Amino acid sequence: MLLGVLVHAADVQDADSAGELLTRIKRLYCWLRAVFADSIYNRMPVILACFRLGLTLIIVRRITGGGFILVPRRWVVERSLGWLGRWRRLSKDYEELPEVSETMVTLAMIRLRLHRLAHPNRKRLPPP
Repeated sequence: MLLGVLVHAADVQDADSAGELLTRIKRLYCWLRAVFADSIYNRMPVILACFRLGLTLIIVRRITGGGFILVPRRWVVERSLGWLGRWRRLSKDYEELPEVSETMVTLAMIRLRLHRLAHPNRKRLPPP
């Protein structure tokens, strides 16, 4: 379930803008207490934003070793990005404005959620 989305220019690091996204999310979902993040988010701006908002930042690290190793919580983001890639408008970078990209991501997740509510026993979503 998508709680929030923030699209920015490519010259902005994700970890530098994570504070803005966390502020948006916390304003809407005051019950949120913990955030799972990749190791790139183990930076001072993210840590300060989590501290200021009263969130617990849990860094999920990659396990070193050969081959594929399933790590809990890491696959959630990859799976979600795979679902978004099936949405035709999100398969390439068609949009010029970040706001339009944010809207397209939101619409794709709304469609996915509606499909799951309408068909609880069906796993796959038909192409848009």
